[in-house]
Amino acid sequence: MARASSETRTNRPAAKRKPARAATERPASRRRRPAGETPYHHGDLHDALLAAAERVLERDGLAGLTLRAVAREAGVSHAAPTHHFGDLTGLLSELAAIGFRRFNEAMVVAGKTETHPLMRALARAKAYVAYAQGSPGMYGLMFRNERIDMTRPSLHEAATASFAGLASAIGAGRNENLTGEALEALSLDQAAAIARAWSLVHGFTTLLLDGRLKDILHRLPEGTGVDQLLDAMLRSTVPRPPAA
Repeated sequence: MARASSETRTNRPAAKRKPARAATERPASRRRRPAGETPYHHGDLHDALLAAAERVLERDGLAGLTLRAVAREAGVSHAAPTHHFGDLTGLLSELAAIGFRRFNEAMVVAGKTETHPLMRALARAKAYVAYAQGSPGMYGLMFRNERIDMTRPSLHEAATASFAGLASAIGAGRNENLTGEALEALSLDQAAAIARAWSLVHGFTTLLLDGRLKDILHRLPEGTGVDQLLDAMLRSTVPRPPAA
């Protein structure tokens, strides 16, 4: 009887046996993440998706930034980005808000390195260009109004703070206070000063990122580069006192 019992145990139908590899497989949620990828914890998925979106944006450009691409980059289901941001516009808008906050912070920090209003303005301009060079994808997204929703509270607040910083810096150079209520009612001359400074730096940055300044840069004296060209350009626009 003991032998028969043993045979019964060893001759079970194969269908009831688990495949050997099943014991080593991990559920999708527990599979090992690629090297260098930081795992997120419960409650962190919103930020993890934004971080993944930024990586896709800088690597593949705006055309490659889709909800599915972000989900793949983050290692989550395709439905996760929709759950957190609603649609692609929502995701792009929240990502642009992050860009504007970093952008503004870089200029604020740069401005604090100088005491003279003109030098502060120059430092902020250089920080403007440096940010765009370091994060060209993010910078491009921030100014693509057809892809983002400027009425979203986080984006509106971040973009408004960035503009207020620009206006304040221009006002300081003119010995004017262009903050708070004063910023809400600009004179034509004040508005022109802000638009002129923004146009100069933004136009320079756009030409630089598009590679359209190469022809000028390679003609400059040896040792002269982007920073020196920007500095000279901005200084040449500063009004000079009339000759005595």
